[in-house]
Amino acid sequence: MSELKTKVVEANTTSVRVELQYVRNLGNYESLRVTIGVEDAVRLGENVNDATDRVYLFVEEKLIEKMGEIEKELKK
Repeated sequence: MSELKTKVVEANTTSVRVELQYVRNLGNYESLRVTIGVEDAVRLGENVNDATDRVYLFVEEKLIEKMGEIEKELKK
């Protein structure tokens, strides 16, 4: 009988997390806080720095998008 040999390939478990926050003073002791964060795994062919840059850009774009939406709502 032949032995069945299996090869276990482990997935990359390294992950990066980026969280950005925007706080807008509304006056009268009120403020609005928006926090957006994303955690993602380092992808094949990436190093930690590349993954961090990729996730940071995504979070930054989303935060800017949401801030714009909020600013429009506040002007109404």
